[in-house]
Amino acid sequence: MSRGRSAILVLEDGRTFHGEAYGSVGETFGEAVFNTGMTGYQETLTDPSYHRQVVVQTAPHIGNTGVNADDDESARIWVAGYVVRDPARTASNWRSTGELADRLAAEGVVGISGVDTRALTRHLRERGAMRVGISSVDDDPRALLARVRQSPQMVGADLSAEVTTAQPYVVAAEGTHRFTVAALDLGIKRNVPRRLAARGVTTHVLPAGSSVDDLLATGADAVFLSPGPGDPATADGPVALAREVLGRRIPLFGICFGSQILGRALGFGTYKLGYGHRGINQPVLDRATGKVEVTSHNHGFAVAWPGREPERGAVVPDQVIDTEFGGVQVSHVCLNDNVVEGLRAIDVPAFTVQYHPEAAAGPHDADYLFDRFAELIEGRTHSEGRANA
Repeated sequence: MSRGRSAILVLEDGRTFHGEAYGSVGETFGEAVFNTGMTGYQETLTDPSYHRQVVVQTAPHIGNTGVNADDDESARIWVAGYVVRDPARTASNWRSTGELADRLAAEGVVGISGVDTRALTRHLRERGAMRVGISSVDDDPRALLARVRQSPQMVGADLSAEVTTAQPYVVAAEGTHRFTVAALDLGIKRNVPRRLAARGVTTHVLPAGSSVDDLLATGADAVFLSPGPGDPATADGPVALAREVLGRRIPLFGICFGSQILGRALGFGTYKLGYGHRGINQPVLDRATGKVEVTSHNHGFAVAWPGREPERGAVVPDQVIDTEFGGVQVSHVCLNDNVVEGLRAIDVPAFTVQYHPEAAAGPHDADYLFDRFAELIEGRTHSEGRANA
């Protein structure tokens, strides 16, 4: 890491920003996206859903609280690159065990500071997420632009196998064990099994390539489809698995990428958002209760709802669509742009949300969804018990 060393950022449309190297010196490429969270940068950096993305932090001051050993959402930093305006000169927090810049450098994460992140964010909002390169070893924008345009796009990217666990592992229930859940790891965050454990659920986390028999061999009462990176249109294996789970009427809950997988399994399409939802301040309406939740988001794709023009922000109809697995309706809607943020199956025990109720680093408005999942499992368990009596 070398502060004071010059660096450049070049978007695929040629827009160029100059700054200083932040983190590791080198060169990196990915999809440029922005995150509007005022806090939680450590959780963002270690979220596998950001794999192959260069994250622009809209909050001007980053690194104020340093880093610590407890707030990581996985075993490593996943972002392809990092863009900040004013990095903290020194960390100040009683939980801090180190400086953010040192952590980025230690893990080889190439970043840039001193950038007008407001102008960069406005550009991405107007033009859409796009490929980007950061370099602190080559100061020729035209040469870097050529390499940016040769880098892979996010559309068509199948990334789950690159972030999933290599071996199954178990997170035990806290207190009395109530249920067992098999979680398909498409890029899971650590706080998901923690939130389930707090409700007496033991979670078996399995690799993305697992079969339905692998999941059920754990003795699972239900299945969870995790968040993750990439284009859901490429995830044919997880979609096929979800269809098998639906066919067996096993309780199923999907978050974010998992919501898109379940949407595809139910027969809906997916599409890429212009610049996505990323941050911890997104308003979502729960149609079941009429309450508005402030929620954590990280998604660049969404489920397409029949008869709606998503690019124009048309309101999602409050209707039931008939599918191979029975009726399905939209349960949650983003109030900023009317994007589908959740699905509820009526005739099979399944539901999804597009955002992150595990709330790392917050807020906690949507934590009740894990209670809803536990209630779904409990209802299914009781009905099977009565049937077998």
